[in-house]
Amino acid sequence: MAMTYPMTERTTAMRMRERMSYDRDLAHQILDEAWHCTLSFTVDGEPRALPTLIVRIGETVYVHGSTGSRPLLAASSAGLRVCLSVTHLDGLVLARSQFHHSANYRSLVAHGIATPVTDETTKLEVLAALVEKLGAGRSAHTRPPNTKELAQTAVLALTLTEVSVRSRVGGVNDDEEDLGLPYWAGVVPLKLHAGRPQPAAGVTAPRPGYLAASPWFEPVVMRGKHVVLEPLEMSHSDELFDALDDEEVWPYIPYARPRERAGMTPFIATILANPGRVAWVQRCAKTDALLGTTSYFPDEAFQSLEIGGTMLARKAWRSGVNTEAKLMLLERAFEVLGAQRVSWQTDVRNLRSQQAIERLGATREGTLRGNRFRNDGTRRDSALFSMIAQEWPKAQSSLRSRLRD
Repeated sequence: MAMTYPMTERTTAMRMRERMSYDRDLAHQILDEAWHCTLSFTVDGEPRALPTLIVRIGETVYVHGSTGSRPLLAASSAGLRVCLSVTHLDGLVLARSQFHHSANYRSLVAHGIATPVTDETTKLEVLAALVEKLGAGRSAHTRPPNTKELAQTAVLALTLTEVSVRSRVGGVNDDEEDLGLPYWAGVVPLKLHAGRPQPAAGVTAPRPGYLAASPWFEPVVMRGKHVVLEPLEMSHSDELFDALDDEEVWPYIPYARPRERAGMTPFIATILANPGRVAWVQRCAKTDALLGTTSYFPDEAFQSLEIGGTMLARKAWRSGVNTEAKLMLLERAFEVLGAQRVSWQTDVRNLRSQQAIERLGATREGTLRGNRFRNDGTRRDSALFSMIAQEWPKAQSSLRSRLRD
């Protein structure tokens, strides 16, 4: 929206926020940050657009695909005239007027003749570079293409000679007469971030360091005298079903109880698919039996997190398992992550859970009315508890004393 304006002193300043340039360094940054691009071209007079992976080496951009695809077949001789585009959306700009709504972004458009890479050594280098882009060192942790795979893979090269970069930064560009309107205006930042890596079935190799997430979203193993917390995985499905196959465990859980083993798989998948959740299973430190689950819901920007999703087998109730598990979770939150606040929510009807949270040293802040769903679809009221960093030393001492008794 709002791409052209009458030339005034104010609109000149506005245009400075949305600019087109041929900044080579910015062009490289946009390309190197991008995982994919859109490659546009014509085939037999018809327009085509192909989303594909991308990597830059020096002043050349490489894209890859199947040797059977139409654009790559069309480029097999003299090359293919293309338009390559990449866009990073950095924020949504909400103005007081609909006309001035916009977005902060960085984009690149490159034109030229894309030519096929036919030299086998160069093709192998490009494909390795594509893999390395996913994580430094990844090419050494994978098998390179064999002769058949290499023959099935086409690589196109586009030299960066005709390049334009366009971007917008900054805030709202409302007209002066609209500044007094009683509407919220501002920028909603957007950022692409990686979720927690999920290993494929049968993988036993440790996760490589280049896939490490923020420590706030890292479910590290924690070991205590009574309980061991280890990252929840799909492979825990059968054990978790056995541990939680008890009607008494599920009354206040917002998910329907799985009635057969196969039902635990989608239950775990739902948990792991939530990028804002960090989940563990709880194991007995003495017998190695799986006892249940617990989770973090971090807000790294605000240095806070919620502890929730706790389900514990009845045989572990009134033991040291829950106390020690919460002690380890709180120690990590306050002492490793630097959290300033930890909170809990539980159904107002769940008196046993509320008493357990209070025994941790948390303070009840109040009731959140109708803020979550029960597993029958009705809305629940939630009792809200919290602990702040200044209260942690006293709570830690009390919890350690309880575990010694």
